[in-house]
Amino acid sequence: MDIILFGPPGAGKGTQAQKLSQKYGIPQISTGDILRANVKEGTALGMEAKKYMDAGELVPDAVLIGIIKDRLLQPDCANGFLLDGYPRTVPQADALAEILDEIKKPIDAVINIIVPNDILVERLSGRWMSGCGASYHTVFNPPKQAGVCDVCGDALFQRPDDTSEAVSNRLDVYQKQTAPLVDYYKEKGLLKDIDGTKDIDVVFEEIDKIAASFK
Repeated sequence: MDIILFGPPGAGKGTQAQKLSQKYGIPQISTGDILRANVKEGTALGMEAKKYMDAGELVPDAVLIGIIKDRLLQPDCANGFLLDGYPRTVPQADALAEILDEIKKPIDAVINIIVPNDILVERLSGRWMSGCGASYHTVFNPPKQAGVCDVCGDALFQRPDDTSEAVSNRLDVYQKQTAPLVDYYKEKGLLKDIDGTKDIDVVFEEIDKIAASFK
């Protein structure tokens, strides 16, 4: 099975991707992971990407799609793969389609986890961290004493990108990027919408029903 998994920050996409990967033994592929791996291994494409990363620029689509193609040709993708958060734009989707056609690995489904923005903001902006690495959530995993880490006793802090304003901005960017892609894959008959507000296990059951049909 060859699947693309969409989902905004806070939708639980990463958790669902891991569960799907573990159940079916197919690799979860994220662009961030494979970029870092190529840079670490010193591949030609990795060194090309590093030039842009070191300059704080986005890696061009032409370089990125080359790295993705190399990854999809690895032996562990023989029985399928799970693309996590890629493509992000229509040009990337077009480039991916060309590559998948070339290597004869068509996409079976694009699973789109839908969660309203107000719930996403609550999920993401409620996260607090401790200097020891422990993390908490004001609603889902609160510390025993408000503002204090259970593990080390230090005061908790919130990362700049977890504030309500920052979260709202991240979600706006995501929606602008992915809205055209939703229509793109819907027109191809590949899009499968999933309600991401339900319990984690219930969401996985619904995703699993889709995945199992392509075994």
